[in-house]
Amino acid sequence: MSNEPPGLRASHADRDRVVDVLRVAAGDGRLSAEELDSRLESALSARTLGELAELITDLPVPPTLKGKDLLVVEQHGGKYVREGRWSVPPRIDVRTQLCRVTFDFTHAVTTSGVLRIEADMMHGKLILVASPDIVIDTDRLNLTYSKVKLRSKKSAADPRLRIELAGTLLHAKVIEKRR
Repeated sequence: MSNEPPGLRASHADRDRVVDVLRVAAGDGRLSAEELDSRLESALSARTLGELAELITDLPVPPTLKGKDLLVVEQHGGKYVREGRWSVPPRIDVRTQLCRVTFDFTHAVTTSGVLRIEADMMHGKLILVASPDIVIDTDRLNLTYSKVKLRSKKSAADPRLRIELAGTLLHAKVIEKRR
């Protein structure tokens, strides 16, 4: 959005991205409930990219979505939450310190049968909200003073989604929750 002219008309996707940034900021305690409501209303009625940019200029840089194939979450402190109806890319890179990251797959739209999450986490938690038709594979994780807590060890016969976790966790946890 920042590379586009500010007078360019905003799309639904542009508004959705700003709404996500505002909700994360409110969850981190950066915005009060009143400020969140006001900015959400402005975001949903914004006509241009410039109007949207003004709503988040005082907030941390959000995770970036590079194309539709890669979601990058780089954050120091606070929390990042992806929930509701969202499109799951084939790969997610999580590079965080002192951060709680939650991916809720309950209503997520999956276009690929496999999701690879590359994690480089220090002192944090990765929470995966899954359903019984999702399989989580943690065999490629390098754990140092870290834990993996999966709700079910059984794999579904025909999973809707297979999540492959790889990378390094230092003083971190991976927790699976079921809805």
